Amino acid sequence: MEISDRLKKLPVQFFSTLVNKVNKAVAEGRDIINLGQGNPDQPTPPHIVKALQVAAEDPQTHKYSLFRGIPEVKEAAADFYKKQYSVDLDPEKEVAVLFGTKTGLVELPMCLLNEGDLMLLPDPGYPDYLSAIALANVRYETFPLVAENQYLPNYADFTEDQKALAKLMYLNYPNNPTGATANKAFFEETVAFAKENHIAVLHDFAYGAIGFDGKRPTSFLEVEGAKDVGIEMYTLSKTYNMAGWRVGFAVGNADIIEAINLIQDHLYCSLFPAVQKAAVAALTGDQKCVDELVERYESRRNTFINACRRIGWDVQPSTGSFFVWLPVPSGFTSEEFADYLLDKADVAVAAGNGFGQFGEGYIRVGLLLDEDRLIEAVERIDKLNLFNKA
Repeated sequence: MEISDRLKKLPVQFFSTLVNKVNKAVAEGRDIINLGQGNPDQPTPPHIVKALQVAAEDPQTHKYSLFRGIPEVKEAAADFYKKQYSVDLDPEKEVAVLFGTKTGLVELPMCLLNEGDLMLLPDPGYPDYLSAIALANVRYETFPLVAENQYLPNYADFTEDQKALAKLMYLNYPNNPTGATANKAFFEETVAFAKENHIAVLHDFAYGAIGFDGKRPTSFLEVEGAKDVGIEMYTLSKTYNMAGWRVGFAVGNADIIEAINLIQDHLYCSLFPAVQKAAVAALTGDQKCVDELVERYESRRNTFINACRRIGWDVQPSTGSFFVWLPVPSGFTSEEFADYLLDKADVAVAAGNGFGQFGEGYIRVGLLLDEDRLIEAVERIDKLNLFNKA
């Protein structure tokens, strides 16, 4: 049986390829330190697990949920945004429940674009953005994120065709893979650019809780006029270590939210109600667990960066997310260096070119292991004598 042309156009799943390489090495009996993953290593906080257990025992949660989610979870999302970002949201019109934000990211072009329409993507960027392109059968162009501009797009460099033809643009801060963050001034510039050129904006706020050095990441919706041009997607995966629970939400522009709800009316019968009840507990409960998680990631970042600098690796600390973006030493491409570390040091990292053309020359490291393993990884790399400690 032959699959459809649409599925044939799907990109090779970058992370699946990485996992296969690591699993092969592990199967050979090697002690692999896996820094290539983006899977949180800490358990979901107990009060959220308890909320799921209680809800799962209620026979009412065993039935089909309301198509667009239970009112409590949308109200909890709106209340969360009011408390965290001073953003007012209408729970019914400006909140859509998602099966994890990856689903929302992939389905959004099908909601807003027609076949052949143009959308704009960051480079480097989350590889699954390209899955959205293939499934919606739309065109895309990328805009570079480079160190010289703090990994922010430079709107002055966008072409006249991009400004005239693009209908949708994706942004992501704190950024995967670079770990960069964006401030309010940048988002104000983004709103002005989007309004002037009639481009809808999706801000992927997956790492919205994880900011370092005393700075809380800025929500796109904190900027006046943001809801006129776009939405933000927030996942509970990173904030509450709920990656396997597959729950998140989109907030913002009411027309875009309605489009998301409409497509999901036809794709799903909404999330398991007990998971939605647990999401309410996460969003409305004590946020001390989030503060402790961010402290853990910041400590890991500092430990890892300091260890890299001690061996002569000139790296810059990320300002958000749980990733570090590291330059590749001369003589290697990104993929060659990632393979070399796996083969010679039993350390797995994600090659930067897997995130786009402008990811070449870098690797991404996830701070998702205890500090002693992060230090051990750097010590193994040090033995390869790639850097000048002087």
